[in-house]
Amino acid sequence: MNDTSTVEGTDRSVPAAPPPVTRRKDRSTWDLRERPELWLIPTVFVVVVLVWEFGVKLFDVSAFVLPPPSQIAVALGNQLTNDLFWGHLWVTTQETLAGYGIGVVVALVLGIGISQVKLLEKTLLPYVVAFQTVPKVALAPLFVVWFGFGLTSKIVMAAVISFFPILINVIEGLRSADSDRLQMLTVFGASRTQIFRMVRLPTALPFIFAGLDIGIVFAILGAVVGEFIGAQAGLGYLLLQTNYNFDIAGMFAVLVVLSVMGMLAHLLIRFTQRKVAFWAEESQVVGA
Repeated sequence: MNDTSTVEGTDRSVPAAPPPVTRRKDRSTWDLRERPELWLIPTVFVVVVLVWEFGVKLFDVSAFVLPPPSQIAVALGNQLTNDLFWGHLWVTTQETLAGYGIGVVVALVLGIGISQVKLLEKTLLPYVVAFQTVPKVALAPLFVVWFGFGLTSKIVMAAVISFFPILINVIEGLRSADSDRLQMLTVFGASRTQIFRMVRLPTALPFIFAGLDIGIVFAILGAVVGEFIGAQAGLGYLLLQTNYNFDIAGMFAVLVVLSVMGMLAHLLIRFTQRKVAFWAEESQVVGA
């Protein structure tokens, strides 16, 4: 039987209209429309670099005050081809990772205890908040006196600075569990461990990863600050050396490396968050 439709009031039949032809959208074009940041990020970078490069030359700004990006790129290339630079980078990386690891472990243990035990919350949390109000830069000379000029003082500094944002996010995340779900599991006889594993921890993961994201950046900051006060190696020590030698382009080159370290650490945390807490929406992580 032919696919036809009858026109009402006439004896004639006309063929049905063919289905509309849909064109397959190009995947790259679709991605650029859905995610404009894919082209906005490099565009902004290129515009800033060009304005910086030609603005410095146009207004005849001294390279001692603000070197152009081309000069910074040359200094960065010189640093990357120098074996001493990689030694400084490795020292700062060790300090950052060790301090960050200590801060994460202490913050998780203390945060879980404070959020689950009211007595610990009322006893320890005021001291933690009071300690956080102390400027950490003021503690760096004390750490150097107590732990020496080696890696230990910088590791302690990185741990102290990264500890508090992770702790607060752990506490707030564990407290944000849905009360209805908690009551339902309690009615069905679930233990505190089961409630923690099935409700509190999954709810807290976006908050925890937000704290980890902030903490890793603070750990880099803590390591560099510790190297400023007293060190024999590290990127902070290298920054001081370039400053003493009036190598402003070299200072910018080291700052670029520190920025790249922070960005890579941030991307690694976000990648891990997408794999572990894949159910969390982007707004949850930002809100945390």
